[in-house]
Order: sequence, then structure tokens, then C-alpha cells
Amino acid sequence: MDYKKLSDILFPDITKPISYYEKTLFPDRNLDIGSKVTRLAPSPTGFIHLGNLYGAFVDERLARQSNGVFILRIEDTDEKRKVEGSVETIITSLEFFGLKFDEGASIDGETGNYGPYFQSARGEIYQSFVKHLIEMGRAYPCFCSEEKLAKIRAQQIAENTNTGYYGKWAADRDLSIEDVQRHLDNKDSFVIRFKSMGKDEESFKIEDAIRGTLSSPVNFQDIVILKTNGIPTYHFAHVVDDHLMKVTHVVRGEEWLSTLPIHYELFKTFDWNLPIYCHTAHLMKMDNGIKRKLSKRQDPELGLGYYMELGYHPKAIREYLMTILNSNFEEWRMENPDNSINDFKFTLSKMGKSGALFDLNKLNDISKNVLVKIPPEIIYDFLLKWAKDYKREVVTPLKEHKDAIVRLLAVGRDSKKPRKDLIYCKQIFDFISYYFDDYFRIENKYPDNIDTGEAKKLLSEYLQTYNHSDDPGDWFSKIRTIAEENGYAAKPKDFRKNPQMYKGHVGDVSTVIRIAIMGRSISPDIWELQQIMGEKKIRRRIQNLI
Repeated sequence: MDYKKLSDILFPDITKPISYYEKTLFPDRNLDIGSKVTRLAPSPTGFIHLGNLYGAFVDERLARQSNGVFILRIEDTDEKRKVEGSVETIITSLEFFGLKFDEGASIDGETGNYGPYFQSARGEIYQSFVKHLIEMGRAYPCFCSEEKLAKIRAQQIAENTNTGYYGKWAADRDLSIEDVQRHLDNKDSFVIRFKSMGKDEESFKIEDAIRGTLSSPVNFQDIVILKTNGIPTYHFAHVVDDHLMKVTHVVRGEEWLSTLPIHYELFKTFDWNLPIYCHTAHLMKMDNGIKRKLSKRQDPELGLGYYMELGYHPKAIREYLMTILNSNFEEWRMENPDNSINDFKFTLSKMGKSGALFDLNKLNDISKNVLVKIPPEIIYDFLLKWAKDYKREVVTPLKEHKDAIVRLLAVGRDSKKPRKDLIYCKQIFDFISYYFDDYFRIENKYPDNIDTGEAKKLLSEYLQTYNHSDDPGDWFSKIRTIAEENGYAAKPKDFRKNPQMYKGHVGDVSTVIRIAIMGRSISPDIWELQQIMGEKKIRRRIQNLI
């Protein structure tokens, strides 16, 4: 077989040798020894999920810590799965969570010298490498129709053998040039298949940076590498791109382990150095006591939009994911509570091999710890930005009352044991919503020992004695006096010792006041909140309830 002639018949317009791309267009990168080149390569399917972000943080840390390169490549060769606007969603979502790429796709175009970074724009490059494989005798055209492939599969099932296109089942593997020309003259559509040399009983070993030595059966299937429209399949395109972009580490989920034999054989066929593969564990959750994989259909928290709509701060998400990514991170954080997360030395060896358990409750706890260290002014800015995207009706009141909101966000944060009330923007707004008359609601009941009539009496006396300029001591002294004059213990411990002597204690009276002003039985320091809300609002709230 004259494979050079066959390649020219199939690709007459492809004239550049692969050396042009390997050496001239995409030369070796000028990086320090040990620098890592990583890439995030999502498909524009309209859904970017936590697993993408989880892997992206690994990519980013490997590149940043080694003074390397972090690339965003869009793998958009599957036209059927493309969703309009999904590229913008991918880019803006990743930016929201603080991921910055050194090169690749962006909203404004592309940055870098190893593009295009959209695979759909790299057609000629892929065809050059396909043509090279044909010249090597390692690829060939396949004219089999869907009907013929279905018959082959049915026969394989009937014979209880491996399904697929290989060996004696590869009907077009050894077509002559004359056969190929006849098909072309008839305008028959075709794909290009990779001619595998693997045998189904053989295996190979490869080092995975997370999982150690992996032993796997070799690939023996003649997979499609170029579709009828001239666009490559994922398996072929990403191997070529990783080689040309000089990617050193490929981080991807464990679901791709089954495809490793294909990619391994392609790299070996071209005589290229393999990147270091890093197969991450699935993100799991506990569901009624059973650990299972997070599911797009069952678990809204898998989608990144879930966290953006609720308004989680990107620092909180990053901090939490790092506790999953590296087993020693939490210990490091306890020893370095005020250090930047970037000071932590991330290592692949500390990543788990089995399913990583995702826990929303733990995320919320970590978010509280993260937000308590962020200045209230910064939290306000983040809250306002979130409102512009997801709760526009509160943008104006937030702007009009900026100083008060910042003060509300700061309440209780300066003590040795600061309050940790803030989790994410939706919860933060709900937490401070009592400040706004339009959102004020009575959410809790009075203590069981105080009925409505008694509450109104206590509030009336509080209103009569209320002086907005009182300091905390004078203010609470008046509440204690109101409590004592109405049959309540001045101290909770007095009530506990002799409950039969009192209606309740001073805390019950404070709770009535708190509910009248905030609508809640539990809140930060009520005196400080009153100072922020202002005398007019305090008097109006209490009078309305009376």
C-alpha cells in the first residue's frame, strides 16, 4: 500500500508537515526547569460544575507554584452538544471564583501564542496530523454506514464477543487505494479511523501523579479520530493540542480512566512524550446514610450557578475545596489562620484516590470563618454586586443606606470571639433585612411566659424611658428596672433559684424588645443595633407593635 498516495488522495489541500506545527508555529516554551503547563478544557454544553472548578484549582496551583502556565482551552468539536452562550458562562463563572488564566480563551478573544484556543478553529492542524498518521499506515478511511455498523454490533453480541470496530470486524481496514477512490468518486461519506496495534489480552503500566502506578488493558479498537465533517473527535483533538501546547500535566476526573488506553496509544504512535496524568476522585455526598456521586439531575449544588446565585464568596469556595483537595490543608490552616491560601504548598501526593466527600454544612462553617476575616466594607461591595445580578430590587436601598449596612455587617466582629453570622449573600441580606421597613417581619413569638398584653405593657414602659443617647450601661439599667417593677428577676440566675417568685427574668423582657425592633428573638447586640437604626425607626417600630 502506498500510504503517502492514500494520504494525498484524502487530504489534497493539507500541505504542511506536522513539523511545521511542532517546531515553527508552536515551539518549545521558554520556561524554567520544573515549570508546569496545565490546561482546563471544558466543553461548551451550557453546564459548568463543581467538578470543573475542583480540577481547575489543581491546574491553577500546579502552574502558579512552579512559575508555569495555566491555559483555558474550549473543546467545542461536538456541534450537537454546543449550547448558545455557554462559552461566556464558562469564562464568567471561572472568573467569579478567582481563576485567572495566563493564556487561552476569554470574553474579548484569545490571549497567547499557542492558539487558536477553540478547537473548532484548529481544523487544519488536526487534519495535518491525521494525514501524517495515514502516511504512517496508522489511520485509514472508513465508509461503513450506520446500518452496517449496527449489523456488526448485532453479530458481535450474538457471538458474545467484545463490541466495537477492531480486528476482523474492521471491515474497511484494508481497503485498496482503488477501493477508496471508487468510494470517493461515488461521493460516499467517510470517517478516518486510527489503526490500533493493540491486542485485547495485552496491558501497559503508567504512572498517575495521584493514583500511583496504573495497570490497564491496551486499546485495541480502531476508534474514529476524524468525523465526516472533517472535525476531530475529542480523543484525537485533545492529544494533539496537549502536545502542541506543551502541556505537562493533565488533570481530569476518574471517569476518564477508561479512555487512557486510547490516549496512551496515540501518544506512543506519534512518539511523543506523555503528559503526567492526574486523575482526581469523584465528588461524593451522603444521601440517607449512603455515599454517592454528585449528580447533575439530583443535586443542584453540583452546578457553579448554585453558589453564584446564593452569593458564596469565592474565597470561601476556594478554602473549602482545598480542604477536599489536600488532606493536610486543615492542619495547615489551624497553624496559619491569617495566611493567604496561596501560601499553602499544594501537592498532588496529598490528594485522595477515592471519592471526595462534599458537605454543604462544612462549606457553610468554613464560609463563616472566611467572611469574618473580610472587612465589612468589602463584604458590602460583594453584597451589592450580588444584588445587581440576582436581587435587583434591593440595589437601591443598599446604596441609599450604605453606611448603616456596613455598620450592621461589622456588629460583633471586633471581640476575641467574634460573631460568625454571615455565610453567603442571600443569607446575609436575610440576616440584615430587619433594617429595611419593607422587609421587616415579626419572625419569632414572645417568650411563653409573656402574652401580647404583657408585651405591650413592657414596650410602653420601654418607650417612655428610652433615650437614644444612653450608653450601654444606662440603657440596660433601665431594662432591668422595667423588669423588676413588673415582677421579673433582675438576673436569670435569680429566676432559676426561685422560679415561683417571678414571672420570668430580665432576658425575657429584652427578648420582647428585640422582637419589636428586629422581629427576632436572637440577634447581635441590641443596643448597638439601635444606634445604627436610629431613634426614629426604633420608636416607630415599637409604637406600631403597641
